[in-house]
Amino acid sequence: MVEIFTFTKEDEYFMSLALDEARKAFEEDEVPVGAVLVSSEGEVLAKDHNRIISLCDPTAHAEILVLRESAKRLGNYRLLGCKLYVTLEPCAMCAYAMVLARITELIFATLDPKTGACVSLYQIPNDPRLNHRVKVRYGLFKEEAELLLKEFFKAKR
Repeated sequence: MVEIFTFTKEDEYFMSLALDEARKAFEEDEVPVGAVLVSSEGEVLAKDHNRIISLCDPTAHAEILVLRESAKRLGNYRLLGCKLYVTLEPCAMCAYAMVLARITELIFATLDPKTGACVSLYQIPNDPRLNHRVKVRYGLFKEEAELLLKEFFKAKR
């Protein structure tokens, strides 16, 4: 069964910012993934892209970087009411970090059948054994995100 999600103009705007970040990663020879965290009032709290290589940090995924920055900015690790926009389905590390941060919603562009931990391999944001659930929607700008990833990995092979 394929789920069909609806997206607002706001969703499109914030995902376009995440795609801009993914393009920056591409230019920096990092895996092109971008993320944007938005407050419940619609304010961009942080935006970033993968920087694993440049920071020599295996945890420097776009999602982790925006969660860290937003928590510092708000002075609280609980990011209640926030939405996270990401160009690729988050991995297990990032998915669990979202649960710990207690974000309200995750919107991502494309599935990651190899390491995706929100829909594809695992469903960490909605695991009933955990103390928080994150609403998940995906598919917004799917083609754009997939094309960027394909171009990146084609150049690597």
